Formats: sequence, structure tokens, C-alpha cells
Amino acid sequence: MPSTHRPDERLLETAYELFSARGVRDVGVDELVERAGVAKATLYRHFSSKDELILAFLQLREERWTTGWLEESVRARGGTPEERLLTVFDLFDEWFREPDYAGCPFIKVMVEMGPGHPAGAASIEHMNTIRELLAELATDAGFRDPDELALSLHLLLCGSIIQASLGNATAAERARHMTQAVLEEFRQPTAPS
Repeated sequence: MPSTHRPDERLLETAYELFSARGVRDVGVDELVERAGVAKATLYRHFSSKDELILAFLQLREERWTTGWLEESVRARGGTPEERLLTVFDLFDEWFREPDYAGCPFIKVMVEMGPGHPAGAASIEHMNTIRELLAELATDAGFRDPDELALSLHLLLCGSIIQASLGNATAAERARHMTQAVLEEFRQPTAPS
């Protein structure tokens, strides 16, 4: 990591790398500061606690992954609004097949910390951002009950993440096929001619 980065940036980048790969409980403060090349006092000068650093990591993950990669890629690749919904699953398929796939940090943190913990609650909110994207795409595509459709597709995505974490690299592909059936359920009824 370049030494020109400010200490808070080095800490956050190190946390991003370690937390993404291993979760938050497996990574101790001592390892974080050692890998970032800063003193423990520097960590606490920039982040009042490890929990605050976890919250900053989750926000950065949403900015880089959800907004910066997923949303941008969906809009760039998908043609019609309906194709954009399916593109989400194509992108997850690519993600699951990456050699360093380590699961979803939002799910990992929520499970590790629990929904009552601030980091667990933040993870739920960050996961809801993906559901909101699905609802927006469903609305654009003209499906009835876009929020309900988004919830159904979110269930398929979350299930595919768990399956991929268990070693099923084709989980998103299978979820995509299931999605096509779900989409049929939510098509607007055709007007009588």
C-alpha cells in the first residue's frame, strides 16, 4: 500500500481488504494496525472504535461495490429494463466465479454481529439498497407490485450468495432461471382488446 495515503485511508483500505475476505470478527485491531502500518493510537484517533471502522467499511463497500460496480454495470449492460433485472444475476454469476470470491460482506457482518448491533443494522440497510435497485428496475420494466417483485428477486439473490459461499459457483445462473418464472408472475395483466 503506498505510503502517500493518509493514515485513515490506509486503515480503511486495510479494513476493506481484510473484512471483505475474512469477516469482521476474525480480524483483530492489532492485525489491522500492523497491516496498515500505523500505531493503535492512530486507529483510535480516526475511528473511535473498531465498530466505527466496520461502519466506515460497510459504507465504502456500498459505494464501491453496490453503486460503483453493480448499479453502473447493470445500467451499462442491460438493454431494456427487464434485461437489466436479469443482468443483476449475470453480474452475480461473474462475481461468484471470481477466484477470490469470499461471500457478501453485508451478509457476513449481519450474521456475525446480529441485526441488533449497529454494524448488523447497517448491513441490513446496505442490503436493502440492492432490493431498492431491484424495485426501481421492476418499476421501470412496468411490472405490477414492483416492491413485492423486488423482495422475491432479493430472496433469490441472497440465496444464491449463500449457495456460492458453499461452493456452488453456478448459483446465480440457477437463480436467473428461477427469476424468469418469478417475472412471469408479476407481469401486468394485458388489457382486453
